[in-house]
Amino acid sequence: MIFNTAKVMSKGQITLPIDIRRNMRLSTGDRVALIYENNRVILMNPAIYAMEQLQESMAGEWAKAGIHSQEDLDALMYEVREEVEGEYESSH
Repeated sequence: MIFNTAKVMSKGQITLPIDIRRNMRLSTGDRVALIYENNRVILMNPAIYAMEQLQESMAGEWAKAGIHSQEDLDALMYEVREEVEGEYESSH
């Protein structure tokens, strides 16, 4: 864990300390996500935040679709491929 402070300037801007920028591999012009939750601000890579939100929203969807194992997933993929190939062959 890294602890540091930053001063809020007149326009609400702060400068991220160099050790945080280095650890997050941030460069000039990079975008960051700021999440305010439970009286805390979390600074994240926006792509990682978006992926976490997607994973959270999709939790349990595999089970709802009846997919409980790799074999179930393989069977579904095979079924979809057969359907797509059949549609392709019938259109040509």
